[in-house]
Amino acid sequence: MRKNYILFFIFSAVLVFVDQITKVAAASALKNGGQFIVIDGFLRFKYLENRGAAWGMMQGAGIFFIILTIVIMALVVYFVSRIPKGSRYVPMLIFSMLLFAGGLGNLIDRIGLRYVRDFIDFYGVGFPVFNVADVCVSVAVIMLVILVIFIYREKDYKALKKKKKDETK
Repeated sequence: MRKNYILFFIFSAVLVFVDQITKVAAASALKNGGQFIVIDGFLRFKYLENRGAAWGMMQGAGIFFIILTIVIMALVVYFVSRIPKGSRYVPMLIFSMLLFAGGLGNLIDRIGLRYVRDFIDFYGVGFPVFNVADVCVSVAVIMLVILVIFIYREKDYKALKKKKKDETK
């Protein structure tokens, strides 16, 4: 197995574990309407069961989100198989890992519970309540924008398209 895959799956598993543990802790401590103020007027932990997307959009579209997430995760795994070796492409690997882990963390909730457990609430700014998986996806998207605009050029994208020889040896 390639080094990229090994790192990808190990770090993704760690992030999914952190996501699931924090969701269990939040549900255990806050499910009955409790909250924990971190910064008064700005940040609190407050448990919420989200059956939609961000800001509760598309409530009840769980099957759609499950299918979409599985498709995106499969594309990410394929993308990882195309990432060339070398330190120049480590940010691509990190982006992929964050996107995959975030998707898997929320997919576990959607399949197992039929909703996503959210608990991080920046209530002073009107931001949606979110979780560690959402943080992973958000950071991945920000990374992607930065990578596309500032870091990678056309030759880097061409390297992704090249047919690779067997690298599993």
